[in-house]
Amino acid sequence: MKAVSLPVAYMPLVDAAPLIMAQEMGFAEDEGISLELIAAPSWSSVRDMLAFGRVDAAHLLSPVPVAMAMGLGGVTTAVSAVSVLSVNGNVIGVGRGLEDRLRADGYRFDFSDPLRAAAALARVGGGPLTFGVPFPFSMHVELLRYWAAGTALGPGGIEIRTVPPPLMANALAAGDVDAFCVGEPWGSFAVEQGAGALLLPGRAIWNFAPEKVLAVRSAWAETEPDLLGRLMRAVWRAGRWVSNPDSRAATAEILSRRTYLDVPPELIDRALSGHLTLSRRGEQRRVDRFLEFHEGAATFPWRSQARWIAAHLGRAHPATTRAARDDAALVFRSDLHRRHLAGTGCELPGASEKVEGSIRQPMLVPAVRGNLSLLPDAFFDGLIFDPSRPG
Repeated sequence: MKAVSLPVAYMPLVDAAPLIMAQEMGFAEDEGISLELIAAPSWSSVRDMLAFGRVDAAHLLSPVPVAMAMGLGGVTTAVSAVSVLSVNGNVIGVGRGLEDRLRADGYRFDFSDPLRAAAALARVGGGPLTFGVPFPFSMHVELLRYWAAGTALGPGGIEIRTVPPPLMANALAAGDVDAFCVGEPWGSFAVEQGAGALLLPGRAIWNFAPEKVLAVRSAWAETEPDLLGRLMRAVWRAGRWVSNPDSRAATAEILSRRTYLDVPPELIDRALSGHLTLSRRGEQRRVDRFLEFHEGAATFPWRSQARWIAAHLGRAHPATTRAARDDAALVFRSDLHRRHLAGTGCELPGASEKVEGSIRQPMLVPAVRGNLSLLPDAFFDGLIFDPSRPG
């Protein structure tokens, strides 16, 4: 029987691996589908291709479906996040000018302490710093704002400018931005180009931040449940495969191809292994679970995560209503995740929400079958987010 072709949009990032490897390693074929992977030039292009029917599914920034449901950004097609594709994987970096001033000030680029990093930036920054981010509605923006508001930088200490991920190094080198928050491999690419240095991993701010989601139009999810299930199972199995250390070399080689990311495999392996090079001086840092595709129920779309995103988008856009924020939380489709991944071996939590930021050590929680272990999800400031009291 001929495979059903599904057009899928993605951005050239390491965290697109579950989609790319689903096609390349035969997981899609096993489900009787073929993924027509379409690289997009920007996140607005990914969103629009999905919203207007050019593609059936997309690798999408986790806040985008929430923002769309809140009426933000001008495109309001109902979109569902049916799985989380990746957790963490972003880096915060600085340009050469800031790097030199930080070193002159004695900063050691420890790559682990967000309070110390913010204090150092506040001392040497000389005013608001312009951060390049891939899209206005992104975890990059939310992490930066949350970090600035809770540190010496202060909420007025940063300004945001949108730069597509592959162009971040050029923007940094040209002085269009002072610093950046971007997904790999584009932070490492900026280091290799001599444009700057890495300051923090995104997980230093939120230890288990949902970064990208597998998104589909909500109407398509309802009218094509069989195809949706096949797609979700193929991508989930690919994410599990990618998370195996034995798969790293093959994943890095395939993603490095001109068709996909078109960068050396070694840059991709940095994100997959968590062994990062911080600067042109060759400083090395190891970050456990820098980028997660599978462990700790990483693929589960917790509605509490969507509520956290909605609450923070609401603060930045105060014209949105509490009702809109509540409705937006429902775009993380834990119900569809359970329905279509039952029987795969996927660990499925019994609840759809949890208190975000409360897990300091791996913790057993009830699952649909037995128990599963959730991984630490702490925020850098020690606060928690109770979805029943979102503020």
